[in-house]
Amino acid sequence: MQPFTRLSSRVVALPIDNIDTDQIIPARFLKTISKAGLGDHLFSDWRYNPDGTPRPEFPLNQPGAREAQILLAGDNFGCGSSREHAPWALIDFGFRAIISTSFADIFRNNALKNGLLPVVVDTNTHRQLFEIIAKDPSTLLTIDLTERSLTLPDGRQVHFPIDEFSRRCLLEGIDQLGYLLKQESLIQAYEATHPARVNTLLKEG
Repeated sequence: MQPFTRLSSRVVALPIDNIDTDQIIPARFLKTISKAGLGDHLFSDWRYNPDGTPRPEFPLNQPGAREAQILLAGDNFGCGSSREHAPWALIDFGFRAIISTSFADIFRNNALKNGLLPVVVDTNTHRQLFEIIAKDPSTLLTIDLTERSLTLPDGRQVHFPIDEFSRRCLLEGIDQLGYLLKQESLIQAYEATHPARVNTLLKEG
């Protein structure tokens, strides 16, 4: 995974509450175990006409959307069934962070494990962000994971919660397995001091 430290980016605004994982990536695209290309199917049923042509009014089809690495979404983002393909599709499109007032727990955990940062803000900030982006879609927001902060165009900083383990993994660009592998020397040192009699008992058992 790519380390996440500080991100300044344009924003795609999607002011819809309760966006579930089947809307993020419809079930018919879950047959693959590869992450590559899933971004083309992100929000497929909203993004394309039945004949496959893009709907020009949909936010992801607007000019500059491909340059945006931040998605501003409605409340309760990522609800519905558990599918790791949802964060895969968002990342493959180019998003590195999502801002909302709340996230479904399973989606949030899947996102963090795959390097996608869910940023929770209060209702007033959330509303203000939508107003800012509506007035100027080229507005840049800055997310600093070291400081756990989101900086608005007027300079105001809003802090967001994230557990320390997830924060550390994102900062270092590693997943849970990567974290364990980085502890290999400590694991070997522990094993070297493990009482021989216990090892013998384990083998006999």
